[in-house]
Amino acid sequence: MNTDKSNDNDDRSTEPAWLLVTRREVVSRITDKSFLFGTAFMVVLIAGFIGFNAWQEERTDQVTLAATPDSVAMATMVADGAPQVDDNVEVTVVEVDDRAAAEAALLDDEVDAWLHPADDGWQLTSESSEQGSLTSVVEAVVRQQVLTDNAAEVGTTVEALQAGSAVSTDFLRGDAERAGVAEAVGFVFVFLFYFAALVFGMQLASSVIEEKQSRIVEIIAAAIPLRHLLAGKVLGNTALAMIQLLVYLAVGLVGLSFTSFSSYVPALSGPTAWFIGFFFAGFVALACLWAVAGSLASRTEDLQATSTPLTMLMLVMFFGGLSLDGRGQVIASFVPPVSAVVMPKRILAGGVEWWEPLLALGLLAAFAAVTVWIGERLYRRALLQTGGRVSLRQAWAAAE
Repeated sequence: MNTDKSNDNDDRSTEPAWLLVTRREVVSRITDKSFLFGTAFMVVLIAGFIGFNAWQEERTDQVTLAATPDSVAMATMVADGAPQVDDNVEVTVVEVDDRAAAEAALLDDEVDAWLHPADDGWQLTSESSEQGSLTSVVEAVVRQQVLTDNAAEVGTTVEALQAGSAVSTDFLRGDAERAGVAEAVGFVFVFLFYFAALVFGMQLASSVIEEKQSRIVEIIAAAIPLRHLLAGKVLGNTALAMIQLLVYLAVGLVGLSFTSFSSYVPALSGPTAWFIGFFFAGFVALACLWAVAGSLASRTEDLQATSTPLTMLMLVMFFGGLSLDGRGQVIASFVPPVSAVVMPKRILAGGVEWWEPLLALGLLAAFAAVTVWIGERLYRRALLQTGGRVSLRQAWAAAE
């Protein structure tokens, strides 16, 4: 029994220090109730959002339309033509005797709207708010019917009057629906990166400050090299962020397969894999800088000042990822760390040459290597200084 214990201790003692720190970071967070609750809450939120949208797409909007004797014919045409305009709108016509009866039905919520003739055409009257889906259906049906009647009066047809007036849309890459899906998924990619980098980054910086403020870091520094401590913290938080990301993406793709956009799931697999790679490289670079922000502070109150450049960078990445377009987007997709969110969006949209993601990922990995080298130097030289907030210049120039 004692022999087994001693062998186990020997195995642990031969493990690299950074691996021990990584395991400690992961285990302490995985067993933390707030971390588990937050992850579960986001999963429920994602699943609920997708489920709600799927339900909205399948839901039929049933509306009632009042019609006086002079508008029964047109209201009936609206009810018959509604499925051709919007298959999620079902119109039921309710005949009333006169204007007073129609207004009474509206006030008593017996009908949703009242269709009747007006001086310049037709009017749709509702109680206090516009009936959006019904209005669109009525406008389309009435316009088509009136145009048909007017064409008949002059001895022609609607098709002849409309000849040459059709306007169609086209895309050099993909189609309108694909572009809409790409835009929505691109927003999700940008938000997930921003959310993960900000939340885990702040937690990483806070843990560094806690160890520094409590002087525990001096004991740790006597046992293991500080670069191992930094590597373990960065890798541990990266592993946690990757686990969360994979869970969120899996839930999102599975949920999407139950919607009308299920045909796009296979096409999203490739861009999602690219996003995971860009997320990893970008997160490692930023996580190291968050650790530096924590090491420069001596108190929790100092973190706001030391992390301001990072939070500003995160905002630039977030809004840049959402708003950049055209040539600006192409250029930004090769500029680290913004490329971590911009290049996956370009891949989603399509039309990207095979070498472009590889080049962007290589540049991002090189940027991560540089930030790790710079961050490791700043971290080691600032971590043990407890006399107040340390500036970047002081940390860089401090003796080993």
